[in-house]
Amino acid sequence: MSRDYFGTDGIRGTVGQAPITPDFVLRLAHAVGRVLTRTEARPTVLIGKDTRISGYMLESALESGFNSAGVDVVLLGPLPTPGVAYLTRAQRASLGVVISASHNPFADNGIKFFSAQGTKLSDTWESEVEATLAEAPVWADSASLGKTRRLTDAAGRYIEFCKSTFSSDLTLRGLKIVVDAAHGAAYHIAPMVFHELGAEVISIGCAPDGLNINHEVGATQPQALVRAVRDHGADFGVALDGDADRLQLVDADGRLFNGDEILYVMVKERLSRTGNASCKRAHEAVDGVVGTLMTNMAVELALKARGVELVRAKVGDRYVLEELEKRGWVLGGEGSGHLLALDKHTTGDGIISALQVLLVCLRTGQTLKELLAEVTLFPQVLINVRLKPGQLWQDNVNMASATAAAERELGGNGRVLIRASGTEPLVRVMVEARDAAQAHQCAESIAETLRL
Repeated sequence: MSRDYFGTDGIRGTVGQAPITPDFVLRLAHAVGRVLTRTEARPTVLIGKDTRISGYMLESALESGFNSAGVDVVLLGPLPTPGVAYLTRAQRASLGVVISASHNPFADNGIKFFSAQGTKLSDTWESEVEATLAEAPVWADSASLGKTRRLTDAAGRYIEFCKSTFSSDLTLRGLKIVVDAAHGAAYHIAPMVFHELGAEVISIGCAPDGLNINHEVGATQPQALVRAVRDHGADFGVALDGDADRLQLVDADGRLFNGDEILYVMVKERLSRTGNASCKRAHEAVDGVVGTLMTNMAVELALKARGVELVRAKVGDRYVLEELEKRGWVLGGEGSGHLLALDKHTTGDGIISALQVLLVCLRTGQTLKELLAEVTLFPQVLINVRLKPGQLWQDNVNMASATAAAERELGGNGRVLIRASGTEPLVRVMVEARDAAQAHQCAESIAETLRL
């Protein structure tokens, strides 16, 4: 289904360049409002944002666009993306809107939406919005205009929700945890969650100025967290991205653990509780796990050894969610740190995912390294090949031959993935194998056929 504006996670781009301009965002909100009013007499929309300076401008544009379509607005202020999803559901709102470009630099921003159930919306809904965008606006008359109010305790409500997902019979007392909020939406929330559960918290990346979001901190640049954990002799480090829906963890030795490894730990903990009759439902939920095309093969093999099937969805947490819902499973995620535990939340949540892993360590008395003793990630080699105008890479017989040869060489000890970029004229060639040199050689042999 072709769409002009929506990508894999809402609409995103550089501020001041189409489509991230105040006039377009006002039109977008008006179109979304019109879609809502087709099925609901007086919709209410929640709007949250991260800490980018452009959030003020885009928030005002969204507010005006929704009000002009007869939609009431509730402003949440700076709040993590999963916090907006939670409050949309808890407040029985019609829609949740997040102003964020996630892990991108501050000059970018974006708009994404959550349903009344706190889930990502379908491609069909996005296509309906785009079709409405192409129509002339239908302004509400003065008596039908929407109103706006602010929910002053949004952060506090979300903090309590995060804490409620952690076992009431456990505490983080005695643990020293470094929390890196990437100068983003969780700067005033993540430290409080871990502190109120008993931990000694050292905060970094918690001083946003509108321009420093994700700059040399956070889940996409975790070196600052690794250094801080070592410098402070901390037990754990928690790194979030700008909108706090993705997670990276660091242990006391300064070792970094990605989303694939964290997902495996969450699955392993569920399986360890199957002896308890009350946990039968949890065991049924981990009969299968959803990853993506990029999920490391080592995790797939380790899950298989435990009798757990891994199904690969397209890259993007919304596609992981769709696959989970289709199969009735609850655990899934991406190596980037987008992790889903649908019995805890309707969407990926970095804070809640971190709490689930800490809970495993406390219950088992094991470190992350010990919990992952049977998983050694395969080296992954990714080569981006820029396409020439009009180049039909799918018809390249030399590439097909080189790919087949690489797959024969790797056998069951690796895999090849070739996919086009969704935003640039690039083909991404990824090879993973137990042996890094072999992965690199196979990837280069395939990439070379595309450069000819």
